Amino acid sequence: MATLRIVVSLREQTLTLLSAGEPRRVFPISTAKHGAGEQMGSGCTPRGRHVIRAMIGRALPAGTVFVGRRPTGEIYSLALAEQQPDRDWILSRILWLRGCEPGRNRFGQVDTMRRYIYIHGCPDSEPMGIPASHGCIRMRNADIIELFDMAEPGVPVEIRE
Repeated sequence: MATLRIVVSLREQTLTLLSAGEPRRVFPISTAKHGAGEQMGSGCTPRGRHVIRAMIGRALPAGTVFVGRRPTGEIYSLALAEQQPDRDWILSRILWLRGCEPGRNRFGQVDTMRRYIYIHGCPDSEPMGIPASHGCIRMRNADIIELFDMAEPGVPVEIRE
């Protein structure tokens, strides 16, 4: 596999997959409605250098619902959404991020992994291109599955303003 890298632009609300330094695919995303920030409990999207620490959901059906990184056995539907209108849906796949910069996004009160920051699927009805998440990087289900199938643990992820 060619050298992969992911660049997330908070300003543009895009995720770019680079292969050997060249853009391979650009996806629309939605990051934190509270903007950029690293503090525990901030609801913000952390900046800086990260890596994919874990990949969760391989071969599960699109729309699989996760709670605590575990599939619940549910598949997302409008009926399910109507029953639980305030639920923060984590769907299809999870790329769990780990910060690489001690004091900025790793360890202590700024630890991306301990904040459970993911790149994950969300309901396709959710808007992309505008900040709306609780800190994670949301993607359309087909897009997160496509990205998941090209990625692997250890792929660098840079989150820029």
